[in-house]
Amino acid sequence: MTFLMIVLAVFGGAMLSIQAVINGQLGNKVGVFKTAFLTFSVGALITALLIFYFEPKHPVTLLDVPKWQLLGAMCGVPYIVIMVLAVQRIGTAVATVAVIFGQLTMSMLIDSFGWLGNTPIPFSTYRFMAILCLGIALYFIYSSNKSTSVSDDGKLKETLASE
Repeated sequence: MTFLMIVLAVFGGAMLSIQAVINGQLGNKVGVFKTAFLTFSVGALITALLIFYFEPKHPVTLLDVPKWQLLGAMCGVPYIVIMVLAVQRIGTAVATVAVIFGQLTMSMLIDSFGWLGNTPIPFSTYRFMAILCLGIALYFIYSSNKSTSVSDDGKLKETLASE
């Protein structure tokens, strides 16, 4: 079961990269907030159908849980808006690795301190090395990032990511 969950998580990550590049293109054409609205509207519709057809009954409702737990629903909004903006400017790979770096760092803090009701998992040298390796990967991907763009006169030009 653990292997299946890891495979599903990898698949979910792949889907986020696809979503990021599609949303980046769409956001460039129709606007960042319209793109975010479309993402959440379609997501809400699909999720409503999944709830209606597949969600088992639970003894607790959304009205019964501690109110701070409802704040998680708002955490996706900054992610979508930031990715729509970032992918257009720094590319899918850099934006995605940067998000994963932030996600990994915060996840390890949550694990280490047992924040938000999680069981604490001690910080270790291996966990530090994982963050360090991902930070180095982010640096190398960003440093080697070259993008091709079209200038005003219609000619292709190559620019470094740092420009």
